[in-house]
Amino acid sequence: MPFVLGGAMGPVTTAAAVAQALAEAMSGVAFSQLVRPGAPVVLGNFLSSMSLRSGAPTFGMPEAALSNYLIGQLARRLGLPFRSGGSLAASKLCDAQAAYESADSMNATAMAGANFVLHAAGWLEAGLVTGYQKLVLDADRLAALHVLLAGVSTDDNALGVHAYEDVEPGGHLLGSVHTMANDESAYFDSALSDSESFESWTEGGAKDATVRANERWKALLETHEPPPLDPAIVEALDDFVARKKASCADAWH
Repeated sequence: MPFVLGGAMGPVTTAAAVAQALAEAMSGVAFSQLVRPGAPVVLGNFLSSMSLRSGAPTFGMPEAALSNYLIGQLARRLGLPFRSGGSLAASKLCDAQAAYESADSMNATAMAGANFVLHAAGWLEAGLVTGYQKLVLDADRLAALHVLLAGVSTDDNALGVHAYEDVEPGGHLLGSVHTMANDESAYFDSALSDSESFESWTEGGAKDATVRANERWKALLETHEPPPLDPAIVEALDDFVARKKASCADAWH
């Protein structure tokens, strides 16, 4: 999978960086077929910009979004599944910058038709840090993207013909049969969004999204029940981890 930062491992212009990324990916695909003909492959892409003042990578920028769209189309032209990045951000904190950068990055990934996505939740400081609050917020947005990518149904229930039959002119549909039948499934139910009145919000502690996300990841950990696993497998895994740790010197990285 190519990893191209414009101005470092490739040219600063988007078209040239995309051309390089495609050439690198195709050479990897060709090599894999020489080694094992017919082996399944995924066309990978990790292309972003960088600050030409500091040399630090930047994420959530429009140039990277454009590259996703371009390489997604090229992958479809080649008939290959497409791998791309996810909710990427350069922000150090789970703040507005992180939200904007991640949303722009993930939306471009989804709309480009990526088949395989890594780094879709929790990414902060250009991938150097994982944030628990950020992971929870990103997961909530990913659930919303699943609804978006599913498209719109056009069956009888979705078209809602009966809703108009149930309500007289000048009436409302709040208590109609159609509304009540679709009450729990009509709209995406965000676990973290705040749709309360201002009074209810202040009475509940006036919590912003980061505070609510912090409470949610802690509650998830407290209530989590690991899936059943054969004790022999657990013992083997623990032994493997212990041996690997013993074989490597401690390091900050």
